[in-house]
Amino acid sequence: MKARNVYFNGVALDAAERGRGPYLWRFTVAQRLLHAGLMVAFFALAFTGLPLRFSCVVWAPKLMALWGGPRVAGLVHRWAGGVVLACFAAYLGMAVAALARARDRRALLWGPDSIVLQPRDFREFWATLRWAVGRGPKPRYGRYSYRERFNYLMVFLGLGVIALTGLLLWFPEFFGRFLPGVVFNLATIVHSYQVMLLAALIVAYHFFDVHLRATKFPLDGVMFTGRATLGYMEEEHPLVAERLGDLAAAAPSSRAVQDRVAPPPPRWLEVTSTTLGLLFLALGLLLVVLGLWDALC
Repeated sequence: MKARNVYFNGVALDAAERGRGPYLWRFTVAQRLLHAGLMVAFFALAFTGLPLRFSCVVWAPKLMALWGGPRVAGLVHRWAGGVVLACFAAYLGMAVAALARARDRRALLWGPDSIVLQPRDFREFWATLRWAVGRGPKPRYGRYSYRERFNYLMVFLGLGVIALTGLLLWFPEFFGRFLPGVVFNLATIVHSYQVMLLAALIVAYHFFDVHLRATKFPLDGVMFTGRATLGYMEEEHPLVAERLGDLAAAAPSSRAVQDRVAPPPPRWLEVTSTTLGLLFLALGLLLVVLGLWDALC
């Protein structure tokens, strides 16, 4: 099954479209919607919060003016914060429901398919370092590599801190009834610096690992389309690909069920995912430039 994505010099721009077929479902609809909501909210929060964080830089007033002034920027910032809180709550609800339904809760949390960082990930990290310098074979990753689990943990914890401090700053009258004033001063500092740390992690680490590595450049749209080719899975997650066995006779499933054979993404979704992927990459690089500009203060 040949990939039909957007091509450049004969190579699919989307790394998840490269390699031999068939396509496989990797992410569910709920996972993709949560990712989309967080992604849009993250950039809205970043570009409305940066002019306040770096108000002394020459670009800050211009960026604030693009939003229509501080009042509009503040409203957008709060609405985006609400989206983050909603996504965070929805994810926690999905996690609790998965635990309640699981036959083996230990495997769900600590098994090979878990997204939770585990001792094996530190061994995998060391093996990857050895492979990088030619001292050992390339590690064979399962559903999630140590990089994905580490990134998940940092984003999960970071969003939790941002959500908590953001709530305190959003509703100071309510929380001020039973919390001392120093808490709000601390919340202001922690909220600002945690956002910067999370932005640095997402742009410098997540973007590089997911999109800008040599084997994936210029982007990996698997989270947009929810599917990837078998060749992609053999390269990135070989243990999962091996476990699936022979898929030659498997019928494609229109439902996004992990590891099931999937139909090729429709053309409109391919073009949309590629366009949005490149757009958000450009916005991420712009964040880096604006953040580095802080040295002028």
